[in-house]
Amino acid sequence: MAYDLITMGRIGVDLYPLQTGVPLPQVTSFGKFLGGSATNVAVAASRLGRSTAVITRTGADPFGDYLHQALRDFGVDDRWVTPVPGLATPITFCEVFPPDDFPLYFYRRPKAPDLEIDAHELDLDAIAGTRIFWMTGTGLSEEPSRTATLAALAHRAKAGTTVFDLDWRPMFWTDPAEARPFYEEALRHTTVAVGNLDEVEVATGVREPQAAARALLDAGVELAVVKQGPKGVLAVNSKGESAEVPPLPVTVLNGLGAGDAFGGSLCHGLLEGWDLEKIMRYANAAGAIVASRLECSSAMPTVEEIESAVAAGAVL
Repeated sequence: MAYDLITMGRIGVDLYPLQTGVPLPQVTSFGKFLGGSATNVAVAASRLGRSTAVITRTGADPFGDYLHQALRDFGVDDRWVTPVPGLATPITFCEVFPPDDFPLYFYRRPKAPDLEIDAHELDLDAIAGTRIFWMTGTGLSEEPSRTATLAALAHRAKAGTTVFDLDWRPMFWTDPAEARPFYEEALRHTTVAVGNLDEVEVATGVREPQAAARALLDAGVELAVVKQGPKGVLAVNSKGESAEVPPLPVTVLNGLGAGDAFGGSLCHGLLEGWDLEKIMRYANAAGAIVASRLECSSAMPTVEEIESAVAAGAVL
C-alpha cells in the first residue's frame, strides 16, 4: 500500500513528571508515553485520519515491546520498527516549569537504536511511493543512520513531498559546523524544510526569518517554514507566496510535543492542498493544543479539536 506519510527518525519512551513546577529530584510519580519526534509526527498525522508508518529501531527489551503496542494503538504501522540487540530503548525525562521552561534529559547512551537504521534494510519502494516522506536532522548525526537517511532521500529524488525537519539537538553533535554539510546535502533532496530560529541558523548560517527562508529556498527546497516562537510562524514557497501567522493564545502546560503536532497538521494540510495561510493556522492550532496538555503522543489533537481552536481563535 502507498502511505500518506512515512517518517524516519527517533523513537523512545517519555517519562514525564506528573507534578508541574517540581525539579526532578523531588518528583514522586511519572507518566509513561510513546516519544521521539519523527514518531510523534506520524502519530499526529494518524490522529487526523492519515495512513502513516515510521522507520526506526528500538532496544530488544520490554520498553521496545511497549513502543510497538503504543504505535499500533495510535494506528501507526510498525512494520519497519526493528530491535537492536545489545542496545537499550531510549528514555527521555523532562521537567515541567510552565510556561516556557521544559528541560529535557536524553538517555541514549552508549548509542540509541534509532541511529542504527541501516541503508541496506530500507524498503526503498515504500519510501519512494509514500505521498510524504519525513526525515529529521537527528538522523544525520551518526552512522549508519546518516547514510541511511541520505540514501532514502536520494532514492526518493523529491518524488511527492519530502520534508526535512531540521530538528537540531546540540547534545547529539560536537558542534554546529559539523552538522551543516550534512544538512546542506539533505536540503538538496527535500521539498519542504521546517525549523525554529536556532535550527535554520544551523542549516543556513542565517537567523533572520525572512533571510533564513530565502536561504532554505536557495538550498533547493520549495517551501520553507520558519517557527519564530512568540512571533508565530513564517512560510515562504518558491512561487513567491508567503504567510505569517501569529501563535494561538493558550495556557501552556508543557510545550514539548507542540512542534510534532504542528508537523502532523502541516502534512495533513499539504495533502489536502490547502493554501499556505490555512496550513499554518491549523498547524499552529494543533501545536497550541498539545502545549496545553502534559503528554505528547497521546495529546495529539483530532480534526474537530483543531477546527474548534481555529474557530475560537484560542485554545479554550
